Amino acid sequence: MTARTAGHAIVEQLDALEVTHAHLVPGESYLDVLDGLHDSEIEAVVCRHEGGAAFMAMAHARLTGGVGVAMVTRGPGAANAAIGVHTAYQDGTPLVLFVGLIPVADRDRESFQEFSLEGWFGTTAKRVFVLDDATRAASITRDAVHAARSGRPGPVVVGLPEDVLVEQCEESVAPARALPVTEHTGAAADLAAELELAQRPLVVVGGDLFSQKGSEDLRQWVEAWGLPVVSDFRAHDKLDHDSPSWCGFLGYGRTDASARLLEGSDHVVFLDAVSSDVLSDGYRLGDPDRSVTVVGLDPALLAHDGRVDRHLLAHPDAICAVLAEAPAPEARPWTDWVEQARAAWVDFATPRPDGVTSGVDMGALMAALVPRLERDAVVTYGAGNHAIWAQRYLPSHSCPSVLAPRNGAMGFGVPAAVAAAIAQPGRRVLTVAGDGCFLMNGQELAVASARGARVLAIVMDNGQYGTIRAHQEAHYRGRVSGTQLANPDFALLARGYGGLGITARTTDEAIAALDELLAHDGVALLHVITDPAVLAPMP
Repeated sequence: MTARTAGHAIVEQLDALEVTHAHLVPGESYLDVLDGLHDSEIEAVVCRHEGGAAFMAMAHARLTGGVGVAMVTRGPGAANAAIGVHTAYQDGTPLVLFVGLIPVADRDRESFQEFSLEGWFGTTAKRVFVLDDATRAASITRDAVHAARSGRPGPVVVGLPEDVLVEQCEESVAPARALPVTEHTGAAADLAAELELAQRPLVVVGGDLFSQKGSEDLRQWVEAWGLPVVSDFRAHDKLDHDSPSWCGFLGYGRTDASARLLEGSDHVVFLDAVSSDVLSDGYRLGDPDRSVTVVGLDPALLAHDGRVDRHLLAHPDAICAVLAEAPAPEARPWTDWVEQARAAWVDFATPRPDGVTSGVDMGALMAALVPRLERDAVVTYGAGNHAIWAQRYLPSHSCPSVLAPRNGAMGFGVPAAVAAAIAQPGRRVLTVAGDGCFLMNGQELAVASARGARVLAIVMDNGQYGTIRAHQEAHYRGRVSGTQLANPDFALLARGYGGLGITARTTDEAIAALDELLAHDGVALLHVITDPAVLAPMP
């Protein structure tokens, strides 16, 4: 191997691991890595904020099934990117964050932008590496990617001292470490036999591991058996919503019928999901005497609360491939139970007007939007009450197709949409944003415009942080404090980024604008003025 700098070796190793995009905000602390990207096949996606870069990398990982790579500078850059590390950790998304650091000789002097990488990220990352030896640049990069993808996926942080990056490295790049594969035919057969004895079985899906093939195998199995399926919070793209087995999602914004399924089940199978606080309404839903099977890659079952009768340390795709071939039982005492839940979901998920008397009716807008969307559309959103309309009314027909933070991080939706449009330009990408959520990372639309990416944003403007306002109304009625917003002209902002921007103050104006916005080849934004008193879809 010809000697080259450690920074160039990192890029070569990422390329050998089939990393295709690096989402970054540049910094002088890792100039040699940037120089390595100059002649690399890896696309450098230059972002406008480190939090946006980390969210873009997360979204890229979810959409492509690979690992997300973000690069930021020391101190302030790392601080801004921390939200992505926390979100990737709680959501179980494979992310590798490279952070430029001060020179080794400057440590422990409170030098410019010095901080402790391990101190900041030691509790929110799977591993933290610091490249103190240039000769290990390639192997540490390989190990970081492997750690992010193996077991329960999550974030790994790699520190890059700027003086080490320019030192020579003769280490060869290496192929990716193989992820563990275990044969589970027998265990899956035992699970099938146990489910045949159940009266009210339930399948709960989640996580980021399902592929389209896994989703298809899941559908073949649950439809043959007539099983009900619900998803974890914001993981409702694992099964086509046209399936008669699809009965909705759990967590915030759920339907009562979905909760009753979890509450009344006597055997629950968690596929790449666990019984967490959000899924179980604060650990309240579920019979403690029910049988519980968990299928996933985390041996520690992080975040799972309560009983576990069988834990299959397996990829959900592998288990579903076996179960898809399992003969369906003749007796299915749960049929009526499932049909009732499915009917309740269909009614709940059918868009209907909210009956507002002022501003844009989001329910009516969703009713007009759904038939116009392609079946493989990618939908993104961040956190806030605006997302409830998207979760409830926008159907999913492919996997993956929903990109949203399960840990409730605001500002995720716009950068996720931009990353999706860059990674898969042939798909429709729609982001639904609140006024508060949009302005946290809305500037990443500049990245979409610079790359000619096609993104449609619907921004709900009710002049407030609506979720917190809802909590205030519940606990401190009539005492609104610290939640009101003064907003810009979002449509004008979109035009400033070189896109198409339209403002709608009535429902008719919003619906009339849809076709023009959907046909636009680039950044398009619909700024909808909504009634601040309407904080969620009407029952």
